[in-house]
Amino acid sequence: MPGGRATRGVPAVGDVRTLDELAGLLRGLRRRHARRSAAPQLSYRDLAAATGWSHGIIGEYLTGRVLPPTDRFDVLVRLLGAAPAEQGALATARDRVEELRRPRGPVPRQLPAEVPGFAGREAELSALDALHAVGGSTVSVVSGTGGVGKTALALRWAHRAAGRYPDGQLHLDLRGYSPGRPLPASDALGVLLRALGLGRAEIPAGADERAAAYRSLLAGRRMLVLLDNAHSAAQVRPLLPGAAGCAVLVTSRDDLAGLVARDGARRVRLEVLPAAESVALLRTLLGDRVDAEPAAAGLLAARCAGLPLALRVAAEVAAARASAGLGAIAAELTGVAALDTLQLPDDPPSAVRTVLSWSHRHLTVPTARAFAVLGLYPGRDVDAPSLAALAEVSFEAAERALADLVRAHLVEPSAAGWAMHDLLRAYANELALSELTVPERRDAVTRLLRDHLAAAAAAMDLLFPHERPTRPAVGASARPLPFAAEPGAARRWLDIRRGELVRLAVFAAGHDRAADSAGLSSLLWRYFEVGGHHEEALAVHTGALAALAPAAAERAAVLANLGTIHWWLGAYGQARDEFAESVRGFAAAGDGPGQARALSRLAAVHERLGAYAQAMECLGEALGMARTSGDRHGEASLLLNRGSLHRRLGRCAHAVAHQRRAAGIFAGLGDVRLEAYALGNLGVTYELLGRYDEAAGALERALAGCRAAGDPAGQGSALAALASVRRRTGRHAEALDLLGRALAAGRQTGDRGLETEALNGLGETLLALGRCGDAGERHRAALALAERTGDRFEQARALEGLGDTIAAGQAGAAREFWRRALVIYTDLGVPRARLLRERV
Repeated sequence: MPGGRATRGVPAVGDVRTLDELAGLLRGLRRRHARRSAAPQLSYRDLAAATGWSHGIIGEYLTGRVLPPTDRFDVLVRLLGAAPAEQGALATARDRVEELRRPRGPVPRQLPAEVPGFAGREAELSALDALHAVGGSTVSVVSGTGGVGKTALALRWAHRAAGRYPDGQLHLDLRGYSPGRPLPASDALGVLLRALGLGRAEIPAGADERAAAYRSLLAGRRMLVLLDNAHSAAQVRPLLPGAAGCAVLVTSRDDLAGLVARDGARRVRLEVLPAAESVALLRTLLGDRVDAEPAAAGLLAARCAGLPLALRVAAEVAAARASAGLGAIAAELTGVAALDTLQLPDDPPSAVRTVLSWSHRHLTVPTARAFAVLGLYPGRDVDAPSLAALAEVSFEAAERALADLVRAHLVEPSAAGWAMHDLLRAYANELALSELTVPERRDAVTRLLRDHLAAAAAAMDLLFPHERPTRPAVGASARPLPFAAEPGAARRWLDIRRGELVRLAVFAAGHDRAADSAGLSSLLWRYFEVGGHHEEALAVHTGALAALAPAAAERAAVLANLGTIHWWLGAYGQARDEFAESVRGFAAAGDGPGQARALSRLAAVHERLGAYAQAMECLGEALGMARTSGDRHGEASLLLNRGSLHRRLGRCAHAVAHQRRAAGIFAGLGDVRLEAYALGNLGVTYELLGRYDEAAGALERALAGCRAAGDPAGQGSALAALASVRRRTGRHAEALDLLGRALAAGRQTGDRGLETEALNGLGETLLALGRCGDAGERHRAALALAERTGDRFEQARALEGLGDTIAAGQAGAAREFWRRALVIYTDLGVPRARLLRERV
């Protein structure tokens, strides 16, 4: 190569005429440099790092697919070892190749200017780089909902990649989602052929002939074709080049599945901007105002749903109203009012409402109606059964409509079904209000609520069949259930749709549908309780109670449901008042079974608060009602609770008899969960009697039953009780492990009673191990929690434990703790009072 001589098959610099010859020359330099330096050849990544080009484009330069640009070409040849005398000759050779490659026709440079203030999208840009790298796809599709920034992304990438396509860049708006009709492929070909140099008289008349001429003109060229706003695969397919070398980038609101399946296109789906990138775009457009009001800017970005078009229009609105704070503008962007704000007076096509309408107008009639009725849906994640109820269509028709809406990017898949961003929801709601009559809207929501009530009732019947008589009667749905008729499927459906059920209940409570809200409260309370879903339960029960009239028949049941959650959360005083009012409500309505259930729950609160006589009175009255009505399940539940109370009062023989009787009835009825509860209470009583092997056996069966029933709080109670048996038999390490698991279960489910018991158990076990300081910490935590909830027995237990932890070194202080515990034990009338009195 020195002196212009050819070496080892590599042409002399002065002989280079083609791109292949130039690439061969560069590869020869690379090999020569490796030989002279006695080192491996510079890798593509090494060259990319030094030049700032991607390693993919380096490969295209060295294989002769792309002509290196003049920018940084001198850097490349120096890295490849070209001597100073060779560098100028190589630059001349490169320019000569470019001149000889320049087509005889025009070189189109049709890319519009980039959208100013572009922000984010680095992952998507990198994806396009990878798709169009060496060996990558020659056709890519950027798809996404209207206003999400597909064109902006495509232009950003096209300008960055233009150097790879020296023969020109074509751009065409196919008007797939615009006010007029989409541009026919034949007309599009005519525009492209004129851009490639053909006169009008030279352009063939037929679409097929035009496509053939187009492919001929692109053959052998390196061109980029940007087809914006495509409507369908059929519209795009005739515009694809026939040979490698050219790249096609398509944007569309449709997924263009046919183009992917038949033509090998690769898809890049464009989602709305994440919060940080949304704020970054606002900062680019509004400058310091964003940093001056960061919270308001975040809210504004959220109200724009991460949609770049909405963010840009909102920024223009903010710029035009410089005296208004960003928070004030954000406050306007709720519901349909947001669509009124997000428009510019001098540019109607930029209005968010207009852009969204272009997607809607291309839907089929059934799909367009489905989209409109989705505007009535009060939740976030709709599923096919919900849409079927709203639109009064079959499940299969609802699935087809959702698939069409997904392809049009008017809904997106979500964890619990399909969802749409807030601005699309507002637009769908606007369509519902304009296209559906008031009776049609009312009937659609009624069907939706009735279907969910029916499904919830069926799910609860599968999970808790023995409580079926206590649940409100619900009419059957005209549509099939959305889950198989087996408990596991029912639980999965409830878990997946839990958030939507809560939102539907709250919606019903606030929209003059109190009976539906109360129905969901009474259907779902046990599911909420067993699963530890206390926040959701509070939302449903408090909403239903607020919506019901004071004399409503459903009020007593909702009060009982609300009291149950407050009992679990340790708000015992509030729970007591709600249960007492529930008892009165059931009594006034003449509902004996309901009154018995409320009395049973009221007794549980009285027990926690230390009012054992009142608790026993409530249980006795309720037990009589259950036996009179023949309610075997209710009778067993009351026996269980009476047995627990007898044990607390030291009447162990009575306790054993009640728990055995309860366990037998539950076993006969097939209620695994409550049989486990009875066995757990029996195990605790056996422990008090010193029958540790029997206690452990009963508690292990209780644990297995609660696990089989999917009751985490019940499992936690069994673990805590089993830990006490292990402690008494000297197996302290095992006891600590069991108590740690019980404490976690109590905190996970929000069961404050279990949490308090586990803390006191940990204190007693740590003390047995001689870890007095750690034991004191657990008892202090238990005391604070018990004082907050009003659990007097656990307060006394914590005080006794605190005295025990300091007895060896601080006898006076220990006696004071014991004295305070003794006062409570004595007031409660429990056997521990006698035992502690002897110590004091």
